[in-house]
Amino acid sequence: MSTPLFETAQRPRIWALSISRLRDLYFDIAGEYVERADLRIVAHAFEDAVREIENAGAERPDVVIAGGSNGAYLKTRVTVPVVRITPTGFDVMHALARARRDGARVALVTHGEPPDEVRRFTAAYGLDVTFASHQSAQDAESVVLDLRDRGIDVVVGPGLVTDLAAHAGMGAVFLYSRASVRAAFDTAIEVAQATRRETIRRQRLDNLLQHLRDGVVALDAQGRVEAMNQRLAGVLGIDAAKAVGRALLELAPDLAGSLPDTDGDTFCTVRGASYVVHRGPLASSSAAAGTVLTFQESRAVERLDRTLRSRQRVQQFSARYRLDDIVGASASIARVRTLVQRYARSDATVLILGESGTGKEMVAQSMHQLSARRDFAFVAINCGAFPEALLESELFGYEEGAFTGARKGGKAGLIEVAHRGTLFLDEIGEMPLSLQSRLLRVLQEREVVRLGSTEPTRIDIRVVAATHRALTEAIEAGRFRADLYYRLNILSIALPPLRERPDDLLPLAAELLRQAAAREPRLAARVPDAASAAHVLAGLGASLRRYAWPGNVRELQNVIERIAVELADPDADADLLAEGASVVTREMLRSVAPEIVEPAARAKPAALTLRERSRHVEADQIRAALTAHDGDRDAVCEALGISKTTLWRKLNAAR
Repeated sequence: MSTPLFETAQRPRIWALSISRLRDLYFDIAGEYVERADLRIVAHAFEDAVREIENAGAERPDVVIAGGSNGAYLKTRVTVPVVRITPTGFDVMHALARARRDGARVALVTHGEPPDEVRRFTAAYGLDVTFASHQSAQDAESVVLDLRDRGIDVVVGPGLVTDLAAHAGMGAVFLYSRASVRAAFDTAIEVAQATRRETIRRQRLDNLLQHLRDGVVALDAQGRVEAMNQRLAGVLGIDAAKAVGRALLELAPDLAGSLPDTDGDTFCTVRGASYVVHRGPLASSSAAAGTVLTFQESRAVERLDRTLRSRQRVQQFSARYRLDDIVGASASIARVRTLVQRYARSDATVLILGESGTGKEMVAQSMHQLSARRDFAFVAINCGAFPEALLESELFGYEEGAFTGARKGGKAGLIEVAHRGTLFLDEIGEMPLSLQSRLLRVLQEREVVRLGSTEPTRIDIRVVAATHRALTEAIEAGRFRADLYYRLNILSIALPPLRERPDDLLPLAAELLRQAAAREPRLAARVPDAASAAHVLAGLGASLRRYAWPGNVRELQNVIERIAVELADPDADADLLAEGASVVTREMLRSVAPEIVEPAARAKPAALTLRERSRHVEADQIRAALTAHDGDRDAVCEALGISKTTLWRKLNAAR
């Protein structure tokens, strides 16, 4: 039976247990603790008290108060803290003095051996006191009856002993005082508050552990589990709540021999998965303080490593051009700007078509800058600039040891680097067939597998491809996969060649001159803006419009660079910069770009098919490479990744 005195959830819940006269003291002082504790006086002891506590459920006490043998019994049988009432030296002296007034022969009965200081006190003052002790309730009854048989008049002891003495017809003096009971109550409140603080701390710690992505377990010095998060419990296939207090190796015998013996990292396998296990001290460097083990899945470590290395490389891959950098007012270029703005709002793959030099990468970068991916990488790769083996490793990356010369630790491919950003595949028509199938899988599954690896890595990329070739003809010739073409050609932008937008020539040339002047200190002051650049080039409008510009904007840029060099020459100041004159004359243009003003160059070529245009562009690139390598055909073949036969065939095909 229990007597509830106060009900407040915020106060510590304390039970005071007794079946003897100690209950009277509990009631006498209980009112003093109205504000400090939710106190219940429970008329149970020993086995009955244990059952009452264990069956209390949500009303379970924070701390139990008990005296003598009852307190000793409960300490070893309940999981809540037990505060035993301890009589003070004054209590003993006062009780013995009272007992001497009531009888000649006095006995002091305690639970366990009486304190030495009490024996010394009675000896010092010549008090004739018989000492006795008991360990249990049954012992107490035997001890009292034995004292009665020995002629003891008065027994001094705790509640159970004094009740037995009175029942045996002997005098009885209760050992405990209000002061000793108050001290027990105060201690119980402090213990309850400390326990609650520790419980809250443990709950917060447990909450933290549960939110960790890695598996974590805290062990005591004997290897028993103190705390374990649910992630590790799931990995081990055990119940985290039932694991506390049990040896980890008993719960997971497969870990035997795999865990690190000292602080540091090691590898182990749990239920077929590989983990990196880190060991560290629980509270200090002392081994007695316990250990913390952290289990991190190896695949997660590898993915994190890839992500970190990708982020480190993001700064190298950024878009420079914006939509405003696309110069021109013609209807065709206005249509391109409209499509760029429209397609930037989508994540669909885009195929950009156009002759070499028409600004395909500028359009791709502008689209990236307008998209939701603008804060992430813009990764561009020319599929025709690498040999097949090198292109594969650059695109897909590789693991350590994937091939001879592979970098230690492996390398993330450009597809991984473009994660959450844009991947620009220039000259997609030059990609080897073997890589086209791998790229198709990337586009379909949105995952990439490094060379030498079997584990795919999920990616989130927007793909923009570009080509100057007629891919439909390449499909017919068996050089390009039809399924890849249809995967790429979801959205399409066709860029007009420069010869089809003659009205844009002078504004575009003026912008290119302004950019060149900004890079040349001797010219910056003379050509500070596009308007002044247009004035400088005003006399060239007709000549520029008559030329076919097979190299498109790239060729125009080259011509303007030559003009900028001439204008920056200080010896030409007097002739070229006469006030009010159009600075760049036809004669100057002839000197820097004779192909533009010569009659043969002015003759407008017959219209070419797209295949013929591609052949001419290829031949121009090969001739430029021959010039750069001083006519060394072997060096050109190695640089372009083609054979001598292919070199000869492509040069002759464009004649």
